[in-house]
Parts: sequence; C-alpha cells; structure tokens
Amino acid sequence: MDASAPLLADSNNARHRPSTLKAALTDIAYVYNSAPVNVLLIFVPIGLIWGFLGLSHTWTFVFNFLAIVPLATILAYATEELANKAGSTIGGLLNATFGNAVELIVSVIALKEGQVRIVQASMLGSLLSNLLLVLGFCFLFGGYGRVQQTFNQTAAQTMSSLLAISCASLLLPAAFKATLPDSKDDAAWIDAKILAFSRGTSIILLVVYMLFLYFQLSTHNAMFEEQVEETDEVMSQISSTPHHCLSIKSSLIFLAGSTIVVSICADFLVGTIDQVVESTGLSKTFIGLIVIPIVGNAAEHVTSVMVAMKDKMDLALSIAIGSSLEIALFVTPFMVLVGWAIDVPMTLNFSTFETTTLFISVFLSNYLILDGESNWLEGCMSLAMYLLIAMAFYYYPDEEALKNIGEKVLTNN
Repeated sequence: MDASAPLLADSNNARHRPSTLKAALTDIAYVYNSAPVNVLLIFVPIGLIWGFLGLSHTWTFVFNFLAIVPLATILAYATEELANKAGSTIGGLLNATFGNAVELIVSVIALKEGQVRIVQASMLGSLLSNLLLVLGFCFLFGGYGRVQQTFNQTAAQTMSSLLAISCASLLLPAAFKATLPDSKDDAAWIDAKILAFSRGTSIILLVVYMLFLYFQLSTHNAMFEEQVEETDEVMSQISSTPHHCLSIKSSLIFLAGSTIVVSICADFLVGTIDQVVESTGLSKTFIGLIVIPIVGNAAEHVTSVMVAMKDKMDLALSIAIGSSLEIALFVTPFMVLVGWAIDVPMTLNFSTFETTTLFISVFLSNYLILDGESNWLEGCMSLAMYLLIAMAFYYYPDEEALKNIGEKVLTNN
C-alpha cells in the first residue's frame, strides 16, 4: 500500500497539471487581448537583446521605448485586477501606488544615473500631456458628431482648483530663485536654500496627497466608487473580448513580472539618453518632456479618449485631471525625497521657460472647462497649444548649451 501511494500522488499531480497550464495560458491570452497596444510586446525581447548586447544606442532607446508601452498597460491591468479583489480602501491605495509605477521606475533609474533634468522634464511633461494632449483628444473625439458635450462643472472645477494649487507650489521654487541675486559667489548657498525649500515643499505636497486619498477613499467614497463602476462598464462595452477576472496569484505574478521587465527596459532606455542626444541633436529636456511621458501615460490616454467617445465626459476629465494630480502631488515630491535618500540634488526648481508653459497649460485647461461644456473646436485649441509647446522645446537648448553660449558672449565682450 505504501509503495502505491507515490504512484497515486503522481497520477493526481499529472491530472491537475494540464488544468493549471490551461488556466495560465487562458490568463496570458486574456491579458494580451486586454488592450490593442499589447501587440507591441514583440519589442520586449528585441529591446532586451539590443540592450544586453550593447548594440546601436539609438535603436536600443527606440525598442525599449516601444517595449515599455505595452508593459505599462499590463502592469495597470494587473493592478486593477488586484485592486478589485482587495476592497475599495486597499484597492484605492494599490491603484494610487502602482498607477504611476512606470513613471516612478523610470525616474528612480534616471536619478541613480544622475539625470536630474530628465526626471524634472518627465514630471512636467506628464502634467502637460494630461492637461493639453489628453484633454484635447477627449474634446476632439468626444465632440465629433456632437454639437456639445456637458460634464459636472463643480467636480471638474474642484479637481482643477486642486491642480492649480499643486502646480503653484511647484512654481514657488523657481520664483524663489528668480528673486535672488544672480551671483557666482553665492551660487552654492542659493542652491542649498532651494534644495532645502524643495524638500520641505515636497513633504507638504505628500501630506496634501494623503488627505486627497482620504477624501477619495473615505469621506467621499460613494462618489468615486460610482465613477469606477461606470468606467468598468464603459470599458467592458468597448472591449472586443469578454472580461476575464485574474486570480490574486495570477495578478501578483503579472504585476511582479511586468515590474521587473519594465525596470530592465527602463535601465536600457535611460542609459542610452546621452548617446541619443549626441546622435540626434535632440535636447534632454525635449526627450524628457515630450517623448518619455508617452510611455507611462499611454494606457490612461487611450482609456480617457474611449470614455469620452462614449459621451462620459465626467469620467474622461476625472482620468485626465486625476492623473495630473497624482503626478503633481505624489510622483514629483516623492522623487525629490528619493533624491534626498540617495544623495542626488533633485529639486522643484524648473526653468523660467518651463514654469511659463506649466502656467499656460493650467490656465488654458481651467478656462476650457469653466462653463461645464466642451466641443471639438476646444479640443483642437488644446492640441494646438501642446504642439506649440512641443515645438518650442524642440528648438530650446539645454542648460549646458545655454551656459556655453553665455560663456562665449562673456569671452567676446
């Protein structure tokens, strides 16, 4: 009898093994079909091969850039599945934590590489893309074929007011430096003051973000729960395949796997930026402000536009402005504290030109949603402003180039 026991156990294991394999393949198939951009997963092995073998830096940047787009979508999908099973409070915290995982991973790696300008530009670029690009596409595609779209003016104004306050706090360090005397002898002292001021501001912003989470998950939970359920309903109508619920184990596996691969791809992406700048002539600011934000925000961009096309403008605005709030209140100040922890002087001191574009973006987005109505022409206005800013940063030189120009002028004089 004892001798037959292992044989019986082996037969049971063999009987269960195919079902486990079938379930895993089913999960992979549904995750792959969860978003159209997942066809770009073909670039994941290509990007890794180019990175590990140290091949062309430009193509390594391009392939890993394309690879991170579907990986970010899968990470968001796994986070959402895990959040659905964790309850509203813990689920909301999971969404808040991992919802910006790609931006956090890319920024942390960039900070370790000393690419402070890339981190600052990517934070600003995420704000601009949500406020102008995403909002513009929502108004354009949502308003196509419709005379006017309406949305909850009070809710939109509350979100935009909070965004204005958070963006104003990001502008204060730049104003702080602009009012101080420009002296080379006092440069180190001024930089130390700005760094300390940025760290203090970041702590306050994170406290405000925690209060916003409490507002969202506790005191006004019913309002946000209704929006989440409506979003799921709209996205299930849009999806060509029926919704498939992942188990907690599968969600954790996809979450961990996509995070690890995103980290590797982001490492290759950031590591080739200097070479891409030299070979293409693009500035670091342009790469960080225009190119990199596309990676982390692709899934949210698609979702908000699809929701707007279903005439659910309240949800579209909640996604677009809510993403901007998370960048301004959580990701950006968190990166300042990460830089503090690893001894990298990451500050909130943006250049005068960058602060001007941020102010214009917040001003225009507030003006467009002021009346609680939108149409396709307003979408074109928002997109036109984004293109103007992108073109301006395409021609605008980096700080190092500006310093070299200043030194040449002083030498000639």
